[in-house]
Amino acid sequence: MPLYEHVMIARQDLSNTQAESLIEHFGTVLADNGGKMLENEYWGVKTMAYKINKNRKGHYALLRTDAPAPAVQEMERLMRLHEDVMRVLTIKVDAHQEGPSIQMQKREDRDSRRERR
Repeated sequence: MPLYEHVMIARQDLSNTQAESLIEHFGTVLADNGGKMLENEYWGVKTMAYKINKNRKGHYALLRTDAPAPAVQEMERLMRLHEDVMRVLTIKVDAHQEGPSIQMQKREDRDSRRERR
């Protein structure tokens, strides 16, 4: 099955547990349609570059999935209809990276090849 990465932004007025339960909900939607969520990362509340639906901040999450295309389409359809989800980006990838995403790595790990002045 194809591999996908989804980045989701949820409304800022949700609690952390509500945002994480939203991730779990979409994982079960994917599982009901024949796919599986391999990994998820909750990135927390981050400031956005511009307002979306009068919100300056949002709960960010990354989902790494292994699912057929119809399952992904159904999950995206439900995300667009859900009132708490503001934006979704889905990318088809050849292989998932091992370890945490760049957002979850420590700053020192990311800047290891660049010297500080």
